[in-house]
Amino acid sequence: MEQCLIHFSLMARWKPNAPERLAEAALELFAERGYDATTVAEIAERAGLTKSTFFRYFADKREVLFGGLTLDQVLAAGIAAAPSAATPLEAVANAFEGLGSDVFTPDRRPFSRRRQAVIAANPELQEREALKGLRISAAMVEALEQRGVPVITARVAAQVASLSLTMAYARWSEGDEDFGDLARRSLTELRAASASC
Repeated sequence: MEQCLIHFSLMARWKPNAPERLAEAALELFAERGYDATTVAEIAERAGLTKSTFFRYFADKREVLFGGLTLDQVLAAGIAAAPSAATPLEAVANAFEGLGSDVFTPDRRPFSRRRQAVIAANPELQEREALKGLRISAAMVEALEQRGVPVITARVAAQVASLSLTMAYARWSEGDEDFGDLARRSLTELRAASASC
């Protein structure tokens, strides 16, 4: 009977969405105290979880802002799923659809705005964001090469796509448009700009 009560007590305190709760708590604390002054234990406590639960989902406090479904995986899958006759940039545009529907959804916009403010205020996080960008670009190059795109063409397409994503993310964070639409528009603008160079 005592074991049942303990089990019930633990279940009553358990709440779903631990990674999201930890990310929200981290953002709140980073904004209040600064990134450097915030500890993992404080993040876990604010989220109503334990420190060990934090480490079940994230390697360190930086990862709370960079974890979850990775953009490189979504983009690589979208490029692979593009029609076989698609040009490299058309394959990339196909991948942008997944970002708009699976990652950068309207309900994520407030979190993303706060996340960007925290990153902008901390050089260590800016460095981590830059490394993430390189990983995303490399994933797109690899996905394009797997489609038979020559390496130089794949690299150029990935660089154009990366710049498109950066532009689209800034616009999406500040506005209310669909991310996929913004990313495709940014891609079109960059193609037009490069043609006039």
